[in-house]
Amino acid sequence: MREPREHRYRVDVSWTGNTGEGTAGYRGFRRDHQVVVEGKPVIEASADPAFVGDPERWNPEELLVGSLSQCHMLTYLALCSLKRVRVLEYRDAAEGTMRETAGRGEFAEVRLRPVVTVAEPGMIDLATALHEDAHRDCFIARSVNFPVRHLPTVTVAGS
Repeated sequence: MREPREHRYRVDVSWTGNTGEGTAGYRGFRRDHQVVVEGKPVIEASADPAFVGDPERWNPEELLVGSLSQCHMLTYLALCSLKRVRVLEYRDAAEGTMRETAGRGEFAEVRLRPVVTVAEPGMIDLATALHEDAHRDCFIARSVNFPVRHLPTVTVAGS
């Protein structure tokens, strides 16, 4: 039996929203911050506008939904390559729902809506079924405590 492998991910987050008074008042500071991984472009982030954030910056909720979508896609593409399903295009319109009660929120679900284009009609059934396997194997989806649903569409190039 193989020994478990451990992977570590270093992300630095720095608050950049001090307007001079720190957090002296709830509306007196910006929620702006930077998400940094060495050697990669900096992500300029903020809170969701509903929580006094900057609507022009990424927020943690968007990044979580994006992470789930990316993980599913990367897992799916790997499985397709192993099963000889030739994917020519993949896009997703992912959407997360967070519910807030008495100032406390949590995600209720994330829906992934991948639209996949494959090379041949004979690949459609397997390409569709592999979304289940990708969901099962996605590291991020396996780590969250809310449902991640996927509603795939598979089409053939040129149709």
